[in-house]
Amino acid sequence: MARIAGVNLPNEKRIEASLPHIYGIGFRLSKKILQDTGIDPNKRAKDLTESEVNTLREYIEKKYKVEGQLRQQIMLNIKRLKEIGAYRGIRHIKGLPVRGQRTKTNSRTRRGNVRKTAGSGRKKSAEKT
Repeated sequence: MARIAGVNLPNEKRIEASLPHIYGIGFRLSKKILQDTGIDPNKRAKDLTESEVNTLREYIEKKYKVEGQLRQQIMLNIKRLKEIGAYRGIRHIKGLPVRGQRTKTNSRTRRGNVRKTAGSGRKKSAEKT
């Protein structure tokens, strides 16, 4: 089992498809990495030799921020926005969409399933008028 940047890559998948399991590497970047290192993208992860795994590991660690480093950098960027009081930072604090999406509808994933309309929490009246 190949282990790169603290992530165990799936054995049965092609190396091109298993590299995106690392946080910070997408499909396009995995293609570029394999092209630069000269490893066949159609090879399965279990078929990689130890030297190929080492080559990939060294290349990724040297060129890109992935996993913990990348998560930490993103966290620090958000913290900086909050501290300086930027609009985006305030949206992060309030738990609202940050990138200009509408909030009257369609912000359920960011806010949670909170219903903020006039009639949503009202109880039905007991008697008819």
